[in-house]
Amino acid sequence: MQIDLARRKILVTGVAGFIGAYITKRLLETVFPITIVGLDNMNNYYDVSLKEERLAQLQSYDSFFFHKGNVADKKLIEKVFSDLQPDIVIHMAAQAGVRYSITNPDAYIESNIIGFFRILEACRQYPVKHLIYASSSSVYGLDNRVPYSTGDKVDSPVSLYAATKVSNESMAHAYSKLYNIPTTGLRFFTVYGPCGRPDMAYFSFADTMVNGGTIQLYNYGEMKRDFTYIDDIVTGVIQVVARPPEENANGVRCKVYNLGNNKPVDLGYFVETLEKCLVTEGLIKNPVKKELLPMQPGDVYQTFADISDSQSDFGFKPKMTIEQGLAEFVKWYRGYRYG
Repeated sequence: MQIDLARRKILVTGVAGFIGAYITKRLLETVFPITIVGLDNMNNYYDVSLKEERLAQLQSYDSFFFHKGNVADKKLIEKVFSDLQPDIVIHMAAQAGVRYSITNPDAYIESNIIGFFRILEACRQYPVKHLIYASSSSVYGLDNRVPYSTGDKVDSPVSLYAATKVSNESMAHAYSKLYNIPTTGLRFFTVYGPCGRPDMAYFSFADTMVNGGTIQLYNYGEMKRDFTYIDDIVTGVIQVVARPPEENANGVRCKVYNLGNNKPVDLGYFVETLEKCLVTEGLIKNPVKKELLPMQPGDVYQTFADISDSQSDFGFKPKMTIEQGLAEFVKWYRGYRYG
């Protein structure tokens, strides 16, 4: 049964993050009336000024309210749920990054495991109509079959980050079964676009290129990624929000979807396209220098989303090509770095 989002109270965690901010802005612009409470700890995993820029845009809306805090903080989560009594929870808060999880594992346990547990417990105590949470394409780990299907086993993660996301999906299933909480997990595939995360390849590559540095290409450049533009991701999330899952064959209201572009891009072509966009914007002139390196721990050769379930259940259909998407990112990047 579809939910009418008008007049709903929605909690968005990780609201100053890349995806969380875009989702919140789209809802505020398209659904009337609506009340959105955002939660974010504003940590310094990457440049906080980007989070502040996203948050400032959201705070221009009268129906948006912000709390600064950690999702692992039990008292804070209980107070937010008690005060708001949300109809819908969009849980985007998480410690991101595959490589960072190798050097800073504690951050992933606190945010991705304990934090998600706090959200599930709050949804149990204050029943919601739908809990949507961020999973990741990283859960597919050592699965060599492509495209990745939600029916594939995900019991071979190759990073702690991926393991926490697999755990989230298992925890959500348990709470859906035990307490009839409708939950939907979204496995995002390499989301990119303006005002994105500086630790992502497209952003860090742009920085390296404009500074005349050398691009490091792992697995000797033999990698593919299912790059998915932020606007396409947000459209998919909004489509899901209003459609809580029905009971499955086991009587559980729990679902997981892939949200990806369904068109993996060769890393070499990706770098070439980014280079052309930077030339067009007048940010570089000379060819980019490249260093070919072995595969890094935690990385996988290819990501490729099977989105047949997303298409059939709610009409998900990505529109942005890699050429268009990188052009939009570089236009924004030029203004961000150089005014």
